[in-house]
Amino acid sequence: MNTKPIIYSANWCAFCHAAKQYFDKLKVPYEVRDIEIDHEYATEAVEKSGQMGIPVIDIDGTIIVGFDRPKIDASLKAKNLV
Repeated sequence: MNTKPIIYSANWCAFCHAAKQYFDKLKVPYEVRDIEIDHEYATEAVEKSGQMGIPVIDIDGTIIVGFDRPKIDASLKAKNLV
């Protein structure tokens, strides 16, 4: 069984909101890790992505930085989540 995608985000991040809305639209459940509430999540996001930007989306080990719809779609299909 696949694990739920993880979205590292912050409340002020417009692209984070767009990513979550997109997953909602696709009816793909996900876990939100708010980097402002828990700084360990910020560290995790940087370690996974090698970058400081958010959102960082972890789809079963595939790391996507930013709201990159084509990469999200391809990864969700590859992991049989849509």
